[in-house]
Amino acid sequence: MSEQRNTEGLLGGYRVLDLTDEKGLLCGKILGDLGADVIKIERPGGDPARNIGPFYKDTPDPQKSLFWFYTNLNKRGITLNLETPDGREILKGLAKTAHFVIESYEPGYLVKLGLGYPELEKLNPALIMTSITPFGQTGPYAHYKATDIVIMAMGGIMRVYGDPDRPPVRISQPQAFFLGSIHGAVGSLMAHYYQQSTGEGQHVDVSCQKAVVLSLTHYCDNWDMLRVNVKREGPFDTRTRPAPLGVLLRRFVHACKDGFVMAQLAGGAQAGQVASSRALIAWANSLGYALEIKDYDWTKLDVGTVPQSEMNRLEDAWGTFLVTRTKAEIIEKAVERSIMMVPITSAKDVMASPQFGAREFFVEVEHPEVGQTITYPGFPVKMTRFPYRTRRRAPLIGEHNEEIYMGELGFCPQDMARLKANGVI
Repeated sequence: MSEQRNTEGLLGGYRVLDLTDEKGLLCGKILGDLGADVIKIERPGGDPARNIGPFYKDTPDPQKSLFWFYTNLNKRGITLNLETPDGREILKGLAKTAHFVIESYEPGYLVKLGLGYPELEKLNPALIMTSITPFGQTGPYAHYKATDIVIMAMGGIMRVYGDPDRPPVRISQPQAFFLGSIHGAVGSLMAHYYQQSTGEGQHVDVSCQKAVVLSLTHYCDNWDMLRVNVKREGPFDTRTRPAPLGVLLRRFVHACKDGFVMAQLAGGAQAGQVASSRALIAWANSLGYALEIKDYDWTKLDVGTVPQSEMNRLEDAWGTFLVTRTKAEIIEKAVERSIMMVPITSAKDVMASPQFGAREFFVEVEHPEVGQTITYPGFPVKMTRFPYRTRRRAPLIGEHNEEIYMGELGFCPQDMARLKANGVI
């Protein structure tokens, strides 16, 4: 097995049974990216997640979902109906030699089928089972159904997204299930480390809501310590201060000639911030802008005491300067003059980034079924012993049924025909 792991990745030689839907698909992908043999098990006819867009060339087709393509990269795929006795027995057989099972069913569903962790543990005491659900396996919300926006809202993070004077919003693309999947992968690997040390498997219970809460960073701290319930910041950085001064809003996002940049005037005891603000205003002054604050003493800018009106005056003085500069010029001058200012990149900028290109982040994956190579984001981590590579594109519906059922489990053609006729595969 060690030789296999050396050639296939950190998890080479380990098998994952992926029973997840969109709530946990990314978890299986991450384990597959690390070299595990991930078998995606979906219902006969295909997983409903195959109907999540966008689609290849905007043609709705369960075999052409780009969401499915990405979240099932580096997996093999079989179909199996767990509602049938034969289906349950087949899964038990697979679980006997698997190292991980990941699932995202409603809590209690697999237990009712006789496929919960207590049952599978008896068959394979070293098995790690990871459950990824909206609210976890226990608690008053355990059986609530939820979409991404529900979890984002109940996780608290939507309150801080959007403009201060408008209702809350969410990030435009689903995030809650991805956050839950990432924590599911981390939890699985932690349990795997423990299993390698003790030989004992365990059940990993992941709550997507809790994963969202962890992305709140300092907002819970502000409430806990200062009883300040921070809300939407929009383009601002919020500095929480006790009464009577209250919250200070400092603008982070500024318009430039061809988009937006992130920059902030700051100073006080932070020597780097003082130098940056001086350099920024000196650049603006050299072109005839922000002359009214040319001699401002940045060492005296204390965000703990400065009035909001004074902060607004400073920002207004140089705001009109940036709209005359392009993002390319801004990053050039920021590096040249040691200014803490960066362009806000678009998706187009990301794809064309020389940094991503130099690190070979984007990878090409062959899709023979559509006759084209498609560009994917690669793995964010580089390891000297296990270079990342894509081993296979996402599976078609039941693509590896014969390979696994006949090649590995020893079923004959007659068995396959019977199972298919009975709606098992």
